[in-house]
Amino acid sequence: MVENTIKISLGAKLKAFYDLTKFRLSATVVFSACIGYALASDHLNVGKMLLFALASFFTTAGANVINQIIEKDLDVMMNRTKERPLPSGRISVQEAKIFGFVISMIAFAILYFEFNAKATALAALSLILYGFVYTPLKRVGPVAVAVGALPGAFPPMIGWVAASGHFGLEPGILFAIQFFWQFPHFWAIAWVLDDDYRKAGFRLLPSKGGRDINSAIQIMVYTLYLLPLCWVPYYLGMTGINSAVIAMVFGILFLAQTFLLMKRVDHKSALQLMFGSFIYLPVVQIAYLMDKI
Repeated sequence: MVENTIKISLGAKLKAFYDLTKFRLSATVVFSACIGYALASDHLNVGKMLLFALASFFTTAGANVINQIIEKDLDVMMNRTKERPLPSGRISVQEAKIFGFVISMIAFAILYFEFNAKATALAALSLILYGFVYTPLKRVGPVAVAVGALPGAFPPMIGWVAASGHFGLEPGILFAIQFFWQFPHFWAIAWVLDDDYRKAGFRLLPSKGGRDINSAIQIMVYTLYLLPLCWVPYYLGMTGINSAVIAMVFGILFLAQTFLLMKRVDHKSALQLMFGSFIYLPVVQIAYLMDKI
């Protein structure tokens, strides 16, 4: 497809680059990464954590830029994405490539020189998996969700490794909780946006029937995993009993929303589940951090 770019003012161009980073989405990733960083820190250096947050933001934004470059022609087909910077012509593909490369290299440089090589490698792997593996798989089938859940679960693990310099059970369980949370989260979004996704050929729901009882059951099963996992940080001595109880209560409420979806199999229940997923993860992560403090 021939690329059509439009002439806009400097302010509008800067706004387009801001939009290209998917700021709100990237900010939630940064929050999760900083939780992992704080949990691993015995004496938290706020300045150092802010530097880590910047690197996390640039890594996530870089992955988002790759995603939008690859999906530029598909974004035109969907109502929710057709006004993004690339399909709307506010930014050219070349500009996006340069921007994405620069911010990604800045992120990796910060992580390597200010933190450690392990965190840098994880961040690079996360960007590659999201941008170059998950993105093209979205048109293949629901396997994309499993692949996308990997980089989606990396942030708290990267935060832990950046602060401590080592792997172990602790960053592993932070990864596991966020990994299994990805499935009900992704699939609730896919349910709500299924009509729009189909226009671009995205097939993300777990059942071939799409928005049916089989998809709802699989969403419930993956949510169920969160109940035992939420206790592991307590048993590992990462946090106390209070956060484990809070995580269990919110996990049960989250699971209850999946049962409602199984009962009704409708858009409203999927939308409620989607918002429930937005609430569950930050509440649990904040509870873990406050319990440690």
